[in-house]
Amino acid sequence: MARKAKKRRYSKSSGKDVESEMRRYKKGTAKSGPGGRGGRVKSRKQAIAIGVSKARKKGKKVPKKKTSKRTSSKKKSSKKRSR
Repeated sequence: MARKAKKRRYSKSSGKDVESEMRRYKKGTAKSGPGGRGGRVKSRKQAIAIGVSKARKKGKKVPKKKTSKRTSSKKKSSKKRSR
C-alpha cells in the first residue's frame, strides 16, 4: 500500500516566531509572564513555549494544546454519577 504524505503540523511562519524567541532567550532579553513581569526566561523549553503561544495568538497554524488525561477521566466519571 502507498504511504500517505505526512501533514505539516506547524507553519513555517510559526517556526520563525519560535526562532526569534530563541534569539531573545540567548541574548538574555526574553521575559515571561504578562507584560514581562514574570522575570527572565530560564530554560529553552520555556522560550519555545512562549514562541509557540505568540504564533497561536497571531492565528498561525499551530496544533491545539493537549488536554491532560486527568480532566477527561474526571468528566467521564461525573457523567456516570449524574445518571
